[in-house]
Amino acid sequence: MGIKFNSSELLKGYDINKLSIATIASHSALDVFDGAKDEGFETIAICQRGREKPYLRFRRVVDTPVILERFADVVKPENIDFLRKHNAVFIPNRSFSVYVGYDNIEKFFNVPIFGNRYLLRYEERVGEKTYYRILDEAGIRRPKTFSSPDEIDRPVMVKMPHARKRVERGFFVAVDRDDFWRKFRKLVGDGVVREDDLPKASIEELVIGAHFNVNYFASVFRRDVEIISIDRRIQTNLDGFLRIPANIQLDLAEYVDVEMIEIGHEMATIRESMLEKLFDVGDRFVEATRKIEPPGVIGPFTLQLFVTSDMDVVVFDVAFRIGGGTNVHMGIGGQYSKLYFGKPISMGRRIAMEIRNCVENKCLEDIVT
Repeated sequence: MGIKFNSSELLKGYDINKLSIATIASHSALDVFDGAKDEGFETIAICQRGREKPYLRFRRVVDTPVILERFADVVKPENIDFLRKHNAVFIPNRSFSVYVGYDNIEKFFNVPIFGNRYLLRYEERVGEKTYYRILDEAGIRRPKTFSSPDEIDRPVMVKMPHARKRVERGFFVAVDRDDFWRKFRKLVGDGVVREDDLPKASIEELVIGAHFNVNYFASVFRRDVEIISIDRRIQTNLDGFLRIPANIQLDLAEYVDVEMIEIGHEMATIRESMLEKLFDVGDRFVEATRKIEPPGVIGPFTLQLFVTSDMDVVVFDVAFRIGGGTNVHMGIGGQYSKLYFGKPISMGRRIAMEIRNCVENKCLEDIVT
């Protein structure tokens, strides 16, 4: 398992009564900063030059913008020293994982991270540490996977790195093995995916159902797994393609590569009778993470799932940190959060509340790694 940061050592020298909240200025950072300010914390935005404007314009929620040449430079000693000097607790998001990298996060970033930094790597679909392993341990249904295109015996969703937008994935649907190879070769020719990325492809059974992003929170302080909010994805260029009449879609199908890249989110609710299953899935997921990567998931996590026509839940993607859709609840709060706290709160504020509660009740070491 290797050497891990010790939470008490990470907090050594910190004035816990003067904590600040820091994160990579991308993804869901505005939600994090807004929630932190609502709870009275100072905020630090780690910006990349050329992408800093929103965090300078929304100045109420960003106390200290730090502009670096690359997000990855946050692991440089001088930047770590700056964060530690400001008693920073770092909130991980997907941009943190992608741009800084798992090895840097696990081995060199000696700043307290809210949550379990060692679970971030499990968001991948290949290798020893994958979210498939967590879902299987939890007994949660997921799409069947195929280790080779030649094994395909049903319609599949293929997920692999995008050729040009390397932090994004290239998606396509194939109805069978021959259709896979035909579409794969076309996408290679169109520059959407690379042939040498095929070993990194995840080939999953295509599940048809209503999709939801369920934003959970595993609270150490309250010793509970909460459902805070639900959202759905808006994807480009799929969203625009689906707005075109079906006969035109058929005419364009040969010429348009539908890439399905997330560009936004919209709020959603789910029928109340499904909440029993969602709580059960969330509880089993948290328990599985505790077995596989102690202390397990801490704080926010998102299960992206389908609900099939027979009301079964199928999880097709996982985030072991704040999800990408939580900004949709910024300023108004998650739909289900009011049922716990008597007021609607965003996921960003829920994070800040947990940190505040653990400062006051001396459990801060239990929520950082």
